[in-house]
Amino acid sequence: MPSRRAPGQSTAKPVVIRVSPMAHFASGFLALGLLVMITMFPTWGAVFLVLPVLASAAIVRLRTVADQDTVTARTLLSSRTVGWDEVDGLRFERSSWARAQLRDGSDMLLPAVTFAMLPLLAEASGGRVPNPYE
Repeated sequence: MPSRRAPGQSTAKPVVIRVSPMAHFASGFLALGLLVMITMFPTWGAVFLVLPVLASAAIVRLRTVADQDTVTARTLLSSRTVGWDEVDGLRFERSSWARAQLRDGSDMLLPAVTFAMLPLLAEASGGRVPNPYE
């Protein structure tokens, strides 16, 4: 039996933009490099092996989820959801990830959203984000 939806409710799935899983290779190489620290400083060098674990956790956790009504930015320790009507625009600064400029003057980092991902974000937002490639 088909489910009933409210008239304004979208049936489209949200778009999830993540950090590439290939970034785990960088965490692995960092771990290999830090193994040298253990041989040079055996008493406290192992503490540095927490860094590749944190890097891998960040790779798994960081993402931006967008649907027609909201955008959610998930960071390592928190998650924030705002409606598209609260977003005044997107901007790119020195980091390669986008920042959503909010109407209240604050901004929100959108993890893994690069300029190349804007067409996906434009489609998910229902046209609220302009597609620069059209």
